[in-house]
Amino acid sequence: MRKLKVAVVFGGRSAEHEVSLQSARNVIESLDRDRYEPVLIGIDKEGRWFLNESSIQLLNAGDPKMIRLTDGGHEIALMPNGSGSGLINLESNTRLGKIDVIFPVLHGPFGEDGTIQGLAKLANLPCVGAGILGSAVGMDKDVMKRLLHDAGIPIGKFVTLTAVTREKYPYDELVERLSPVLFVKPANLGSSVGISKVRDEKEYNKALDLALSYDLKVVVEEEIRGREIECAVLGNEDPRASIPGEVIPHTDFYSYEAKYIDENGAGLEIPAKLPVHVVKMVQETAINTFKALECLGMARVDVFLTEDERIIVNEINTIPGFTRISMYPKLWEFSGISHQELVDTLIQLALDDYSKRSRLKVSVEI
Repeated sequence: MRKLKVAVVFGGRSAEHEVSLQSARNVIESLDRDRYEPVLIGIDKEGRWFLNESSIQLLNAGDPKMIRLTDGGHEIALMPNGSGSGLINLESNTRLGKIDVIFPVLHGPFGEDGTIQGLAKLANLPCVGAGILGSAVGMDKDVMKRLLHDAGIPIGKFVTLTAVTREKYPYDELVERLSPVLFVKPANLGSSVGISKVRDEKEYNKALDLALSYDLKVVVEEEIRGREIECAVLGNEDPRASIPGEVIPHTDFYSYEAKYIDENGAGLEIPAKLPVHVVKMVQETAINTFKALECLGMARVDVFLTEDERIIVNEINTIPGFTRISMYPKLWEFSGISHQELVDTLIQLALDDYSKRSRLKVSVEI
């Protein structure tokens, strides 16, 4: 049987560029070479696509702070074609062959927000993970929270502001409305990039400046005291949930450094020490969140578990980290699915969804 050409796309125009490079290495290493032929596409921070012909070529690969794409390589573009899209070398204007499925390992804007998912749809190609809608709403913390609220899924109190409206939300008013300690976050970013925990007005204004340097929209959230529980979801119409795990930050909160750079920045307890009925509650909440936001393929749902056993959804990640210390693959590994099986399942889910959508009518019968 012919090997499927899997275009693993990584890097990207995002503050999470370096995280993507780390995640991509593990995805590529987990591809079954007997079934799949990887086509490695690195996107630099200017948005240019480059073909890494033999392996993922990175500089400072062992240093999460300094890791980056190598210079050079063939600059390419995706050439949409109804009968099967492929890549074209922009330098020589030559076709490089067709691909069968896109596996985006792009965290943050221009990758996790529906953009590459829309490109895949235009190119008539299967794409691993959520589609355009699920990716977009999962990325936008403001829209995500509003949809979850409407679906009856518990969330924390929050407000949304912009550079234009920030003066309408003075610090003292938000403390009274939300909580004495606040979290300020860019609405459309992940991996804890641009997030601040604030306790006074000076920190608040500094945090707003930081968040608005990453995004045009900012969410300010109440502090929720509780255990940080994460649950992985896998599937399409009938998804399943993993064993939950617990994040035990060794710093003030689960920061970017704790997630991807400092292996001692947080403890990951898998499985989380929870009563059976709470495990079931977490899993049901994760699946309900996945469905409410129209997700497909994969997601990691992060919740808070309060002392009185209330579960409050913090966020969803539709392209969760795949680094060697990331929760998503670890949760499935402890749930009985190896890294290779997980990557294979995700590709098959993408192909299955594509097949079903390809059978839908595209013309009106008269």
